[in-house]
Amino acid sequence: MSRKGNCLDDALIESFFATMKCETIYIEKPKTIEAPEKQICKYIYYYNYECIQFKFKGPSPVKYRTQSLRST
Repeated sequence: MSRKGNCLDDALIESFFATMKCETIYIEKPKTIEAPEKQICKYIYYYNYECIQFKFKGPSPVKYRTQSLRST
């Protein structure tokens, strides 16, 4: 990095990780070492393909991007 770090640089990803932990890890405690990896993969798939995003006015991020690409 060529400049001093700013707390706003990490705000988006920290928000995502906080939401992910609240919706996966804290609800269903992992019993084995492999369990968190499966939970995280499942959540990332859910977040990208199924989760409704209010900032996009409804569709999931993947659907929003494919709609945007078709309209250009």
